[in-house]
Amino acid sequence: MRTVLVTGPGGAGRTTVAAATALAAARAGHRVLLLTTDRGPVPDAVLGTPLTAAGGDARTPWAPPVEAARGLWAARVATGEHFRAVAADLQSRGTSLFDLLGAAPLDPEELTELPGAEHLALLAALRAAHTDAPAGLLVVDMPPAHDTVRLLGLPEQLRRYLRRLLPPERQAARALRPMLAQLAGVPLPAQRLYETAERWQAELTAVEEILNADGTTVRLVAEPGPLAADTLRTVRAGLALHRCRIDALVANRLLPGTSPDAFLAALADAQHTAHKDLCEEYLADGITVRELPHLGRAPRGPQDLAALAAGATLPAEAAPAPDWPVEDHRSTDGILVWRIPLPGAGRETLGLVRRGDELVVSTGPFRRVLPLPSALRRCTVSGAGLREGELRIRFTPDPDLWPRNS
Repeated sequence: MRTVLVTGPGGAGRTTVAAATALAAARAGHRVLLLTTDRGPVPDAVLGTPLTAAGGDARTPWAPPVEAARGLWAARVATGEHFRAVAADLQSRGTSLFDLLGAAPLDPEELTELPGAEHLALLAALRAAHTDAPAGLLVVDMPPAHDTVRLLGLPEQLRRYLRRLLPPERQAARALRPMLAQLAGVPLPAQRLYETAERWQAELTAVEEILNADGTTVRLVAEPGPLAADTLRTVRAGLALHRCRIDALVANRLLPGTSPDAFLAALADAQHTAHKDLCEEYLADGITVRELPHLGRAPRGPQDLAALAAGATLPAEAAPAPDWPVEDHRSTDGILVWRIPLPGAGRETLGLVRRGDELVVSTGPFRRVLPLPSALRRCTVSGAGLREGELRIRFTPDPDLWPRNS
C-alpha cells in the first residue's frame, strides 16, 4: 500500500489538502482511505460528509469509515477508544502484579486518555490500515509539522528504550520461569513484563517498516508568507534526519495576482514573492511544488474540494530514498566520510556527539541516535561540516582497531 502523510505548520490547511489529495487519487482510479486525527468540524465540512465520532478498538483504532466519494473512504482516528482498549489490555496482563502489590485496577469509566495518546493511536492506525484496510492508497491527515517529525521518530525511540530497559539477553533464564511461577504459586510479573515488551517490539518494528517503506512519502503544506520558509526548513531538516521523502510541497491558499483593492494587492504581492522563493528552493532539489488557490472562503463540501483536487495530484511513483554513503578517502586523505543529506539544516542548529558505536545527531529541535556503519565503529570522529545541505562527518581509522597493511 502506498502511504502519503500530509503535514505542515499549524493553520496551513493540511486537513483540506489531505482531503483534496485523497479525492484526486480516487478520481485517478485508486481505492483510497483517508485517516484524520482532527476531532473538530473541519474534516466533515470539507468532505461534505459527517464522519463517525466513536468506534474502533486496539486492533482497528478508527471509527467506521464513511464513503465520501466514489473510491474514497474517510475515517477519524479513535484516540479515546484506542487508549481505553490498550489500558484495559495492560491491566488484564498485569493482574498478578496488581495482586502482589495489593492494588486495585482502574475501572473503564476512570480511564481518560493521557497526553501522547493521539500519537500512539495514529501509529496503531497506520499499521492496521496496512494489514486490514481494503485500500491501495492511504492518505493520513497528520498533526502539525513539528509534532509529525517527532511522531515519525517515536517507534525507533520506543524500541531503543525497551532494548535498554528490558534487554533480550536478560531472558536467558526464561525456561526457568514456569517452574519458579509454580513454586511461587502465581505467575511471575517479570515473565508478563517481557512478554508485553516482546509484543510491543514486534508492533513497533511493523510500524517502523511502514514508515521506512519505499511507498511512504510526506506531503508538506504551507501558506506562503514571511515565516513559512524558515518553519519549513526546520521541518524539512527533521524529516531528512529520519530519512523521510517529500513527494511535494503544496502552496495553499494562493491569492489572485491582481486586485483593485490596495490592501489585498499588497498581501498578494508579499505572498507571491514568498511563493517564488519557495519554488526556487524546492524545485532546485527536485521536489514538485503544487499550487492550490484561495477560494475566497473556507472550503466546504464536494464542489469546493473538487476545485482543489485538480492541483493536489500525486506523482506516478514515490521518490527514491536518499543515500547515506560512506566514502573511502584513506588513500588520499587518510579518512572516511559519512555523507548525510540534511536539506534545510543550519550550522548554528546542528549538534553531533559520538557515544560508543552510535552517533547522536541533532538539527534544531530534532534529535536522532544513529548506529554507526560497521567500518566507522573502528574510527574516531575527526571533524564535520555542512555543505550544500549535506552533513559530511570525517572519521579517522583507529590504528589499534583497523587492519594494518602488509
